[in-house]
Amino acid sequence: MLRLIAGLEDVSSGQIRIDSKDATDVPPARRGLAMVFQSYALYPHMSVREKIAFPLRMAKMNRAEIERRVEAAASVLNLTHFLDRRPGQLSGGQRQRVAIGRAIVREPAAFFFDAPLSDLDAALRVGKRLEISDLHERLTTTKVYVTHDQVDAMTKADRIVVLRAGHIEQVGRPLELYRTPRNLFVAGFIGAPRMNFIEGEAARRVGARTLGVRPEHIAVSTSGGEWSGAVGVSEHLGSDTMFDVHGTGLAETFTVRADGEGGFNHGDRIHMTPRPDAMHRFDAAGLRTG
Repeated sequence: MLRLIAGLEDVSSGQIRIDSKDATDVPPARRGLAMVFQSYALYPHMSVREKIAFPLRMAKMNRAEIERRVEAAASVLNLTHFLDRRPGQLSGGQRQRVAIGRAIVREPAAFFFDAPLSDLDAALRVGKRLEISDLHERLTTTKVYVTHDQVDAMTKADRIVVLRAGHIEQVGRPLELYRTPRNLFVAGFIGAPRMNFIEGEAARRVGARTLGVRPEHIAVSTSGGEWSGAVGVSEHLGSDTMFDVHGTGLAETFTVRADGEGGFNHGDRIHMTPRPDAMHRFDAAGLRTG
């Protein structure tokens, strides 16, 4: 998708529109787009100042304008005090900001991010996710952000485009996709842990081929619930607990998200009641009906 928008691959049908103008046949260099490369793509022998200025020097921009743009980008990215350092003297997060700075100085019509957090561990990813979200709020330019991590998509996007095998499954705001997924694929992709899917008599009773219910929309008790089963593997996260439930007769494994103070242990028999207003119904084609 990014390659099509950037003009690196030919479009077989339809149009690529940038700033409401048809850019389908516009050469890549004239589309005014900027790709944010991974931090490891930085030239190791250049200072931060030289790296951020590099695309402007290649465009033969005058020195005063280059300096103005570099200083402005460094200010936005909190890199002013690091302009004379080299990559080996920077943290991973600072190197990523330099990569973003190289794109900012071009003043593009849109930024492209291709899974920039994929190589980071969990702790660093959370920090960088917050940094990129903050940058998104301060820069009004459109950003196209490709990711396989639905948490990235939910936390950073104004609008999400869910793709499967090159086809658009749904477009909408994060909470719109979470609350009203168009089909089974979107329902299973958006949300962590993923939605539980139930077929058979329990689904037919509510007029559906498949019934979906999210782990966080299930109340758990020791008696009196609509469904029951035995607690399997548990993940205690402090604020909440995720655990698998077996022997429900609904699905091979049923996932529940409960309060972190819940005292359920492996093998305990529990009862579950789904929130009536939070159940999702899908037909035989996998499309949402209610």
